[in-house]
Amino acid sequence: MTRKGLVLIWLGVLLSAVLALFWYSDWIYQLPTPVPENYKPVKTGTVIALENRPDIPPTQPVLLHFFNPDCPCSRFNKPHFLSLVRQFGQQVAFVVVVMSTKSYSVRQIQEKIGLDIPVLFDASLATACGVYSTPQAALLDAHHRLYYRGNYNRSRYCTDEKTSYARIALTELLQKKARVNLDPLALTAYGCGVTYCTNDSLLPKK
Repeated sequence: MTRKGLVLIWLGVLLSAVLALFWYSDWIYQLPTPVPENYKPVKTGTVIALENRPDIPPTQPVLLHFFNPDCPCSRFNKPHFLSLVRQFGQQVAFVVVVMSTKSYSVRQIQEKIGLDIPVLFDASLATACGVYSTPQAALLDAHHRLYYRGNYNRSRYCTDEKTSYARIALTELLQKKARVNLDPLALTAYGCGVTYCTNDSLLPKK
């Protein structure tokens, strides 16, 4: 066999491996995130404590963006999240909640997100909101009561407007609807599992 033939075979193997990895990642994304054993669902209307946080308006709706910089799903979600901030940022406070065991500074997270918005390193918020995967949105009303906790979109790349769940929830909250009516897929967590949210072992980083 010629050298050119060997190179072509090697390139074919590499391409097949890349495609297989992509297919596997896409298949994994289509599966719901396993629910932690001691997971406790949080009812809508539950007050989420955000006191003593001067960067969060006390009388404005808040969207907590649970984000893991090392989660591919969180990275795919970035353009969609930015579009929500552009559309609703004047009426809703957007806050990033970092869910990672690695050490990051506020500035590093803001650079990864591409926005100068508040960043929290507080794993207890995941438990308080019933979040166990990333990316997830927890939308609180002006009294910081949980209005919606769930997915941003059913599509991995957030391109399906019919299942733009977080956008729908934001719109209905601002229209002062008592509750948001979404299909069960909105509330079934997809993405990267947050294994440590079951024991609150992650401490805030300085």
